[in-house]
Amino acid sequence: MKSSETVVSNVSSKISALRGSVVGYATDDRDYSSPHERATREGIARRIAELKGYEYAGEYEPSQRYGGPVYFVPSDTLVGIENAHGLGIRSENDLFGGVVPYAFVATKAITHPLIEPHAFAPEGWSRDFWHRVHDSVPFGYTVFTPEDVRSVGASLLKRRCPVRIKRVRATAGRGQQVVTTAAELEQALAAMDAGRIANDGLVLEENLDDVTTLSVGQVRVAGIVASYYGSQTLTVDNQGEQVYGGSDLVVVRGDFDALLEMRLPDDVRRAVAHARTYDAAARECFPGFFASRRNYDVVLGRDCDGRERCGVLEQSWRMGGASGAELGALHAFHDEPSLHVVRARTVELYGGREKPPPHATVYFNGIDDRVGPMLKYAVVEPHADTR
Repeated sequence: MKSSETVVSNVSSKISALRGSVVGYATDDRDYSSPHERATREGIARRIAELKGYEYAGEYEPSQRYGGPVYFVPSDTLVGIENAHGLGIRSENDLFGGVVPYAFVATKAITHPLIEPHAFAPEGWSRDFWHRVHDSVPFGYTVFTPEDVRSVGASLLKRRCPVRIKRVRATAGRGQQVVTTAAELEQALAAMDAGRIANDGLVLEENLDDVTTLSVGQVRVAGIVASYYGSQTLTVDNQGEQVYGGSDLVVVRGDFDALLEMRLPDDVRRAVAHARTYDAAARECFPGFFASRRNYDVVLGRDCDGRERCGVLEQSWRMGGASGAELGALHAFHDEPSLHVVRARTVELYGGREKPPPHATVYFNGIDDRVGPMLKYAVVEPHADTR
């Protein structure tokens, strides 16, 4: 077994003459991603190339001359409209992911309001965004100074409810802690850098119990639009820790309206409606923003008084853990124009003991020098609603 074996199998053979190039693009020159993450990004780029009838041309090289249009698969959301234009990226048709006008727009920071209208906020902050989404997000605030952390924390703790503190750039549930007293809040604040708070922001949010997190999203590639809902699974890594273990999605051909036309459980229907509201507000409140891949984490839970809560926690406008399933569904819709809905899953397993099913698209199967033995694959299966 090779140390970083990347295998992409069961691909569509319905490919016409090549018309352009698909390239990977590391948004950070240092590229701290692990081997399995880099292999996955290459696998996603190859799948997109197959779908578009393009050539996969490896990592982007500014000095290289590419034949035809170039389609990018960045490692993260691209920041800066002019920076994107400099690469030739001017619309959602030019990349898998998104472009935002300011760095904070791609983080959890935009989900909540400031504590008061004149509180410190970065250039480009939209006060109108929260007014559009306030019924579609949990209760909380975004702060950019230690003083505002204390003020918001004290206000939330007066409700005698625990407060969840979130670092806005952390992913997969990391960078969070729950405090229940002013002393715990001060202890948490002492461990943070004031410069980082001013630059990135910090979220303070009501802590919910009995939590379920749903994924709601939409992808647009090669003229195919697909929307989905689903859930994430957990697995145990090689160090014995619980980590992300994959996503299980129901994917429908079409936009969010097509998803809402399906027979959905009430909580899923609410989650989709909230995600659609959040998505529309982002497009309307942040000029220049566009994305071909949109994913929203929606929480369902109960507050400390036992009341039901449902709202968008955060957005992802970049390639993510569910993207293998997303591309699998797009290929299925491309190959069968009459197909309306599929079930698509990504699976991540550790330990090197499991084998992928015969019909899987394998993105990594080997030894990652950072996380150890690992298997990553995606599968597409029929759904009961086969309209």
